[in-house]
Amino acid sequence: MRLEIDGVAKGRGGEILPPTSASVASGEVALVEAETSERPTVLGLIASGRMRPDSGVVRIDGVADRAAVRRRVALVDAPVVADPAPDVAFRGVVAEELMFAGRSTRPSAVRAFLEEVGGAPFARRPIGSVPPDLRVRALCELALLREGVEGLVLVSPDRHGGDPFAWRAIVDDIAARGVAVLVVCGDASMQLLAPARRRTAADTDTDTDTDTDTDTDTPDAGTGLDTPDVDTPDIDPDPAEREADPLDADPLDVDTHDAETRAASDTPDPSPSARSTP
Repeated sequence: MRLEIDGVAKGRGGEILPPTSASVASGEVALVEAETSERPTVLGLIASGRMRPDSGVVRIDGVADRAAVRRRVALVDAPVVADPAPDVAFRGVVAEELMFAGRSTRPSAVRAFLEEVGGAPFARRPIGSVPPDLRVRALCELALLREGVEGLVLVSPDRHGGDPFAWRAIVDDIAARGVAVLVVCGDASMQLLAPARRRTAADTDTDTDTDTDTDTDTPDAGTGLDTPDVDTPDIDPDPAEREADPLDADPLDVDTHDAETRAASDTPDPSPSARSTP
């Protein structure tokens, strides 16, 4: 799979999002810069097929097909529209995402996932206090449980603090499994991480030293911006509206939150692949 964002922009004269371009293929990681409080989310929504740009185009395998992008690319941890509420228990977030992926939400299933990603000691903690690298790993892995997901758009992992090289190593590991990972991040992370060599799936077989980092054309970050006045794009149904699995009659006794409250009034509700969802 190859995902391309070609000169996408939003708002009059690019006020909301200036023209931005990037591309990433299966087994690769690419970084693209977006500054200010709103631009990362807007870019993430556009790159994952969940918002229609005012100009420019998003292609998947060379075709401008937003529906296919939504099915095959998950939007992960985008502020406001696809991030879990910070006071929800980590295990509750995991249970909710397992439900959205059509998996069992029984306590044993939640514990198994947490143990797999190294999150068992933090199960009862609010996700807002979970270490940043663990948060990134868990939300990305949960997104990949969704049927048909081949790529991730991870939004602003640097906003949680921590060592940028830690989350970069995590997305490199995920890409090495053949996943396309596009990371929307700030200027500081771009300056620090962009020169770093990207690991690809091919690297795990050849162990070569070829530099495969993808350069991205990014605009001047500019200054703050007003709340975008944009048309609501076509979106997939909210995964929370899907029928619950009647076999999972033993739900985890934890606090969960309504996915619909994560959506801002000027952006679309997350589709089944939003947040950690495709």
